[in-house]
Amino acid sequence: MNTRIFFSILAACACAYGSAQAQNGELALKANDRVTISIGGIPDNEVPQISKVYTISDNGTVNLLHIGEVRAAGLKPSSLQRAIEQTYVAKEIYTRPTVTVSTDDSAATARMVYVISGCGKNGPIPWNSGMTILKAVGAAGGFTPFAKPSRTKLIRDGVTTEVNLKDISSNPTRDIKLQPEDQIIVPE
Repeated sequence: MNTRIFFSILAACACAYGSAQAQNGELALKANDRVTISIGGIPDNEVPQISKVYTISDNGTVNLLHIGEVRAAGLKPSSLQRAIEQTYVAKEIYTRPTVTVSTDDSAATARMVYVISGCGKNGPIPWNSGMTILKAVGAAGGFTPFAKPSRTKLIRDGVTTEVNLKDISSNPTRDIKLQPEDQIIVPE
């Protein structure tokens, strides 16, 4: 019975993960992310004034020519793209702007997961969309000789879930996909 509850919780975590990403894998933007905004369908002399790399401010906005600050934090790049286009049209500045927003995945803005203990190289690990808890442990150098993988803890959004990595390693289909900022604690 307890096993069924555990797997139900794991399934709920997987569903929550899926809803955190758009169908194309976009993550919501956050303060200090770098985005490249390109625009077309406007006068050629204004393109270079808008089309460039922006850093999302601490208050979650980007400052664009003619329209000022536009909320970016919390939006996916495709949503920010639509918001910029709609704002230019609503303010009657441009009639048919075509905006493209892409993220800069450089190390300065990389999203991380954190292996806190129980591995050969504890610390931050760059997150990617296919990362699972077992892949993160592997990237952190594997378990130390004194690690207790059966009592691993996954902390996500302040909620701690106990995970038995011995069971998962014997059945990789049960591996848990990670989200940025997840923390993994393997007790020793």
